[in-house]
Amino acid sequence: MNNAKPKDLALHVLEKLQHSNLLLPIPPVTVLEELFDLIFFASMRTEEGELIKVTVTLIDPADPDPKPPRKTVHERWSSIKFETPIELSIKALVKLSKASDPSSTSLAVYYDDQGRLFIWGMIDQALHYQSFLNYETESGSEQPGLFQATISDIGTLDILFDYELLATLKQNVLVPRYLDVFTIGPVSKILRANALYLRSDIKSFLSTAHAGESFEEWETFVDGLWIQTLSRLLLRIQKYHHGGAILITEQTRDVDMKYKLSYGRLKDSVSKYAKETINNYVAESLIDAHINAGKKVISKDWYIEESRSLLAKQGIADEIKGCISFLASHTCVDGVLVFATHMVSRGFGGVLKARKMPGKIFVSPTATATPKSLVPADPKHFGTRHRSMIAYCWNYPGSLGLVVSQDGDIRAFYRIEEKLIMWENIKTQQFLKSRKLKRATNAS
Repeated sequence: MNNAKPKDLALHVLEKLQHSNLLLPIPPVTVLEELFDLIFFASMRTEEGELIKVTVTLIDPADPDPKPPRKTVHERWSSIKFETPIELSIKALVKLSKASDPSSTSLAVYYDDQGRLFIWGMIDQALHYQSFLNYETESGSEQPGLFQATISDIGTLDILFDYELLATLKQNVLVPRYLDVFTIGPVSKILRANALYLRSDIKSFLSTAHAGESFEEWETFVDGLWIQTLSRLLLRIQKYHHGGAILITEQTRDVDMKYKLSYGRLKDSVSKYAKETINNYVAESLIDAHINAGKKVISKDWYIEESRSLLAKQGIADEIKGCISFLASHTCVDGVLVFATHMVSRGFGGVLKARKMPGKIFVSPTATATPKSLVPADPKHFGTRHRSMIAYCWNYPGSLGLVVSQDGDIRAFYRIEEKLIMWENIKTQQFLKSRKLKRATNAS
């Protein structure tokens, strides 16, 4: 929705919450409108010369944890009350934002019988939530309150329910969902094809190390591993607020590479991580089967292998994180970061010299890019970085271009037959559909 306002975001979120399975009270629309108005305008302020970044959790101080789990994990959130509640205002949000980094905490907010909003405390342990969203951990605990509202940029609010993104308001554009192009449609097919090296390596590994394991049982995991890695790379590039571009191609023509190199450590690390994940799973399965069969003694070798593979897996995860940081920093230099299709970096600072442009491009509002859904657009309306990527992907079919703008928007470009397709509002974080939202009554 274009020309959207915080009240449009409030109506959208209210509709979603009304179709939830929660037993918590749903706030009136006036409360949501006031809340999103305050957060939206706070995002345009600065404090000590820095932009405001803060997360607000709508949570009842009288009953903040109505259904705690039977087994509480150590890193689970908790709520900490202020001695005196604070009236929610733009000024209060701006001041408290310096003490509530959204990567680690959120402000606990609720409303009284008159609909007046107040800040009553803080929520801790949010870093585990962010780590899960960014594919840095494999699991995350349930989330506090009714929902979280986060300022991610100037005039940009993300509303999350559990691990599901309900909507984003980007200045005047309401985005109800992000396109999952990495797992559905033409882009996902390209990425799976690029992961053929990984498939082949894991197939060979299984046949020699774990003959009892079938590749089909690991296929989804293997396909998803590179997609997660690419998503993490894009998320890291976003954090620089510099803008950047990634080109995945087998072509070498019309690319003037300022800093040539060959960096394959990321590819190798992903393969090692997959192997140790399988090793750990097999060792755990042997131990569990033995215990479930009533055996009181397990093989020392099984225990050692389970511990060794888990430790190795954790170490390789850190290695992958370092590789991603290394590659993402290359996009801070003007030019394109170029990968071969087997995901070895060829260098950075690349200038794309293809000049022939298509007369028009086609914007796809769906991940599958069905012909009837495509919307024509003039490529001349885009900036230099986008136009150079459009020209290259048009002239060299099979090339996949990913452009991150300075404001964090991600667009993908790929030629399908005689049409250059562009996808925008691309999903990169690990958002999961919540079981607490009813799907049958709301198809969106």
